[in-house]
Amino acid sequence: MKKYPKIIDRILEGIRGSRTFCVVGHVRPDGDCVGSQLGLTLALKAEGKKVVCWNEDPIPQKYAFLDPDGLFQRPKRGQEFDCLIAVDAASFERLGTVGSGVARRKLLINIDHHASNTRYGDLNWVSAREPSTGELVFWLLKIAKWPMTRQIANCLFTAVSTDTGSFQYPTTRPRTFHASAELVARGADLAKICDEVYQSYPLSRVRLLKHIYSHFRLTHQNQIAYFWLKKADFARAGSEGDDTEGLIDHIRAIAPVVVACVFEEIEPELTRISLRSKSERVNVSEIAAQFGGGGHPAAAGARIAGKPRSVQRKVIAAIRKALDSAR
Repeated sequence: MKKYPKIIDRILEGIRGSRTFCVVGHVRPDGDCVGSQLGLTLALKAEGKKVVCWNEDPIPQKYAFLDPDGLFQRPKRGQEFDCLIAVDAASFERLGTVGSGVARRKLLINIDHHASNTRYGDLNWVSAREPSTGELVFWLLKIAKWPMTRQIANCLFTAVSTDTGSFQYPTTRPRTFHASAELVARGADLAKICDEVYQSYPLSRVRLLKHIYSHFRLTHQNQIAYFWLKKADFARAGSEGDDTEGLIDHIRAIAPVVVACVFEEIEPELTRISLRSKSERVNVSEIAAQFGGGGHPAAAGARIAGKPRSVQRKVIAAIRKALDSAR
């Protein structure tokens, strides 16, 4: 195997010197977060380590098939660990309530692929070149020469597949296909993963899609598409709020659209925004950073306090400015 970052040796040394572990991920976990958390948890358990897998939010229903043993759990108070491993979380704050619950730990390892990562760990392996954290975990296991079971392969393939848009995003690299091919060779069940993740939607998600297609808006010569999701919209759809992953892609796919944006009501005066760009000349991570957020050049987000109309006005203005500067 070709040369790899020396930080991996330090991470493996830290893992070998630890007995108890907590593997954590960001709030509102997506496929990359869930797959990376569970894949690493299973690998550590196979190495004889005592491991828990914690997240502030429950596992989304479409990823539940990855966790038949119920390892993915809410945090518990009063526990102490030798090592905390955070995956796919660009900042310590993104861990939510898990962060305060794991203050008593000896070593914090941060594994992530977000360019906006704040390097909050004692050991930080942050590679923005990789399209997913799942791929980083794959290489970690391979370098460590740890066995990759069929269950681990399912978790990591799901992580890689979802964060590359099923290998459609331009961040996908040649070695991503090599890693994915090896995961399939190790037993990743493509039919099962595709059915559960991409072809089995609850009615609540379909109702949200109906709302989106009826209410999305276009502006700036149809280069910007956006829609709102209010708490009332989730209630009408019968959704618990975990049906939003990938919804933005439906308006991003409109031909003239360059930047898509979702405004999601968290509280009456707190809005979560998600941004997607189809142009290399428009970096939505820079737009999100103006509002205290971050992410990738093509996918980013933030939480913004303020009245909804004011938030919308400011965000759309920032997108327009970025589009005009890219001409």
